[in-house]
Amino acid sequence: MSIPQGTRDFGPETVRKRNYIFDTIRNVFELYGFQPLETPAMENLDTLMGKYGEEGDKLIFKILNNGLDNPTKEKQVREEFEKVLQGKNTNGITERALKYDLTIPFARYVAMNQGQITFPFKRYQIQPVWRADRPQKGRYREFYQCDADVVGSNSLLNEIELANIYATVFEQLKIPVDIKINSRKILMALAELSAGTEKMVDITVAIDKLDKVGLEKVKEELVQRDLNLEQISIVETYLSISGTNEEKISKAKQLLGSTSAGKKGIEELETILKYPLITHHSSLIIDLTLARGLNYYTGIIFEVSAKNVQIGSIGGGGRYDDLTGLFGVPNIPGVGISFGVDRIYDVMEELDLFPKDVYVGSQVLFFNLGEKESTRAFELAQQLRARNIRCEVFHEVAKFDKQFKYAEKKKIPFVIIIGEEEIKNNTCKMKNIITGEQNEISANQLSKFSFK
Repeated sequence: MSIPQGTRDFGPETVRKRNYIFDTIRNVFELYGFQPLETPAMENLDTLMGKYGEEGDKLIFKILNNGLDNPTKEKQVREEFEKVLQGKNTNGITERALKYDLTIPFARYVAMNQGQITFPFKRYQIQPVWRADRPQKGRYREFYQCDADVVGSNSLLNEIELANIYATVFEQLKIPVDIKINSRKILMALAELSAGTEKMVDITVAIDKLDKVGLEKVKEELVQRDLNLEQISIVETYLSISGTNEEKISKAKQLLGSTSAGKKGIEELETILKYPLITHHSSLIIDLTLARGLNYYTGIIFEVSAKNVQIGSIGGGGRYDDLTGLFGVPNIPGVGISFGVDRIYDVMEELDLFPKDVYVGSQVLFFNLGEKESTRAFELAQQLRARNIRCEVFHEVAKFDKQFKYAEKKKIPFVIIIGEEEIKNNTCKMKNIITGEQNEISANQLSKFSFK
């Protein structure tokens, strides 16, 4: 018995820790005025295909149409499968797919509902997505994304706020991170200066692999994409730019400042740098090698990596000024970021960053010592629940040792014992099993106890 490769079950302890991450991110989204949105698990195939570049399109999970076992359609199905084996898409076999990310479905939503939306529209979304990727550490076939996007505004204030959302979330999670930024306009300038703007996608797809395969492999790929040695030399000069943010800006101006795209992209980076992050854990770094291989980005791009942890990016995003144009609704600018919750979880596990109380489900366990005693215990438990104190009554009469072990295994910090004497005196015995402290208190005191 098993589950599909690249997917996972989550037990109670894991779900609590994941919810801690979700709640932290959600609260920061709300703090910045973003509103929640949900879209279906699957989209029409033509909504997704062609939106993620050649590499991304290969990773889309396609869903077989219903009724393919119909004997009257057997010949047609065989012919359609032959097309699929040749790498073609066909509605005869599949018309739908699991969503690859949250951004394209969001763009589809905006295009469909533009008449009812108040712009700028700030939305956040926390849902699972699916990619037919090779599973490995930090990379899964089913995983959650947490996105925040603003559409209907060209203002760089949006990028500045999104950078600060990253900084605020990771400050609260206590994860030291590098928030890397670049501009696709700068990459457009690089393409224009080297091989021509028509080679923009070829160059960015190759550069996007730099941290995984190294410079020599990137140069080999550029040769395969028909760049000559002189053009590759310009790309190599660009990729060698290093130093502080100010030094990188200066060197980028020398190389690309003569182009309008380069000048504009550099000005945008300079504007963002004027708003420093107020954080102890995050650094805002210009990374001119950052490319974000997705075709729809047009301006500032982001990528976040955890310091001192080898796991890949834990967040990314950027500006996509005409994303809704893919759906026949042009000229609605947008910018957004995404959090990779599964990788964030792995980082927090590795660095032991989860608060100790995140494991606590029930705060109180009432022992069960008999019918009369459990009836009284249930009555008091209901009073605590009315105060939002999480508690439970042990399900059956059992020895003390068994009930204590249950509390310990479930990390329930307080146990309350009510016997005949306690019923008679309207009291109860309470023990903190973490500290070992035990007291006898009145039922009235119990109703006001904080359980912290």
